[in-house]
Amino acid sequence: MKTKLLPIFIAAIFAFSACKKDHSTSNGTDLKKADTLQGSITANLTLDASKSYFLKGQVYVKNNAVLTIPAGTTILVQQNESRSAKSVLVITKGAKLFVNGTVDKPVVFTSAATNPQPGDWGAVIILGNAPANTGPANVNGLPVTNDTQYAGNVATDNSGSITYLRLEYCGGINPPYEDEWALDKASGLLLAGVGSGTHIDNVMVKYSNDDSFQFVGGTVNATHLISYNAGDDDFDFDHGYEGDLQFLIGYRTQASSKALRANGFESYNDSVPTTNAPLTRPVVSNMTIIGPSQTPLTKTNLNQAVYMRKGTRLAIRNSLVSEYPEGGFMVCPRTRPVILANDNAEFRSNLVQTDTLVRAFCWDTSTTVIPDPALTIFLTNTVNKDSVLVNATDFKFTSMYPQSGAPNLTPMTGSPALWGTDFTGTDFSNAFFVKTNYRGAVGATNWAAQSAWADWK
Repeated sequence: MKTKLLPIFIAAIFAFSACKKDHSTSNGTDLKKADTLQGSITANLTLDASKSYFLKGQVYVKNNAVLTIPAGTTILVQQNESRSAKSVLVITKGAKLFVNGTVDKPVVFTSAATNPQPGDWGAVIILGNAPANTGPANVNGLPVTNDTQYAGNVATDNSGSITYLRLEYCGGINPPYEDEWALDKASGLLLAGVGSGTHIDNVMVKYSNDDSFQFVGGTVNATHLISYNAGDDDFDFDHGYEGDLQFLIGYRTQASSKALRANGFESYNDSVPTTNAPLTRPVVSNMTIIGPSQTPLTKTNLNQAVYMRKGTRLAIRNSLVSEYPEGGFMVCPRTRPVILANDNAEFRSNLVQTDTLVRAFCWDTSTTVIPDPALTIFLTNTVNKDSVLVNATDFKFTSMYPQSGAPNLTPMTGSPALWGTDFTGTDFSNAFFVKTNYRGAVGATNWAAQSAWADWK
């Protein structure tokens, strides 16, 4: 009997050491009373919502362990100035994360700094065994070890479940103005090689210094995602991601001061680019991407609402984009022929408005970005049915830019968002997609209204 109990005893020691006390204070919370999560979690661990937690440094859930976080739990994350030492939570291949928040009692990861700032910490990172076109690879921005490796050949891989989660002040690994198109270091909620057996809904990322959501390979599906005032892209896809997404909001009240080119939605295959399979192909319905109000007097770092680049495929329908200064939907030399040929790619039944009317549909020629009349004619034809709006007010949202508090993106009577949906065809007729009678992320029920979870402050 003693021999059989020994592994259990050792596992208990590891779990205890990953949850010891810390004696610093920050952000109004007495961390002397907080349990500190640090190092490796190698045995199943369930947190307690009645306790305070301090995530210190790079924490790895490994050895097929399961981390469960109940509703109402807040985790304060250590601020580190060094980008290579930014605090992160990594769910390694084979391990699982269960975030069991509710709209009234969300799970929150936020900075432990006295004066929180974007980039105080890194990311929540989930690594799975689903395919990526890189083959097995390591997360950019973290040490190259077995604990940072993602991707495999299990498309239905299950890394757990996330419901009602909010991340704040993350995205600190990538330095400002770095060419993230080549590096794409971990930021916000990173899902790398995560499989379709994983459940994700109702996640908000606010004040990230870099991307809010990163989908790197994998097949995971997700709904009800909010990116608020990201430093770089709201939603970023690469290295063979293939999944379904519905009800997405990217919303900004100000231009980026952190990135070279901040986009609402950016998808690419890889940096070369190659035709390595699987090709990146997010399938998206009911997305709303909104930039800051009014046309900027001088050029900013804010770029495109949707950027299709470097060999990617995509399918976007029933969505709205507005108030981006450089364009609404942009292609590049590698993707322009793809979209014009309907080569497993489409942008249909969407409403597009931009700061400059002629830039609703654009072409990045590699040397300059120009309006694309041919693409405009193609995407507004009777097959693709995209429509161009002149002004942001033409969407007729209830409150697109409130003086304070949360926007209300519910379409009012007469809004063009209340008709014109299209869920035909294999991609959009499947059981995952809710067949709405409105375009954009919000209908009659405003799921993104101010709440304990969707905090727009």
